[in-house]
Amino acid sequence: MKKYILTTLIALLVFTSCSEYQNLLKSTDPELKYDKAVEYFVAEKYDKAITLFDDVTSYFRNTDRSELIINYLAKANMAKKDYLTAGEYYKTYAKSYPAGRFIQEAKFGIAYCYYLDSPDVRLDQAPTVQAVNAFQEYIDLYPESERVKDANKYLTELNDKLAQKELINADLYYNLGTYLGNNYLSAVITAENALKKYPGTKHREDLMIVILESKFQQALYSEELLKTDRYQATIDEAYTYKNEYPEGKHIKRTDEILKISGKNIPVVN
Repeated sequence: MKKYILTTLIALLVFTSCSEYQNLLKSTDPELKYDKAVEYFVAEKYDKAITLFDDVTSYFRNTDRSELIINYLAKANMAKKDYLTAGEYYKTYAKSYPAGRFIQEAKFGIAYCYYLDSPDVRLDQAPTVQAVNAFQEYIDLYPESERVKDANKYLTELNDKLAQKELINADLYYNLGTYLGNNYLSAVITAENALKKYPGTKHREDLMIVILESKFQQALYSEELLKTDRYQATIDEAYTYKNEYPEGKHIKRTDEILKISGKNIPVVN
């Protein structure tokens, strides 16, 4: 009997709640809708809050309340993990209220939403680049913010992803070899550019070995006239790797390349 009464009470509460919400949707009182939207937001009933905030957006446009509504909508969508929509609201806020009370939160939110939208490394990395730029802008604007530490952490992660993307491209050129041209040169250029752009990346060692292997292959496939210079370039690259990674994971292969390359440098009497 107690179980039946409890079930009935729960059903009545749900019905009453739904009925109240339906009446709110039909209401023509924007102040009431706004107040209830805030209540729903605090209660973490984000779908209902978003619907009510959307309903009163036009009414409160160009008022102080508008700034609050956009911020609520951004945070509600973040809570729902609808990061694309949240990001758009944060961008709207930043554009509409560049000196607003929530501008710092909005700037970080824009960057974070781009970060969450960053795709698999094998796909186009436009959102990743946008995230990098947005986090860097946040750090430049608010260097004393407590969120700078998180922004720098995300920046490191994103830059490592971009460096990995370039490593994949360099590996692809290397694997193409001499197919339809000198792809080893393209591998060298791609990897060297990545090292210049992301000098502190965790993929640095792997990028360096791609450069070394590519220069070595260029020497092997070179015309006789170019072999000496290219083997010398390979030797220089090998020592660059050894100096930076004396106990690196590619040290054995580097020593093999050094030995072969050294044998192909003419001895000057």
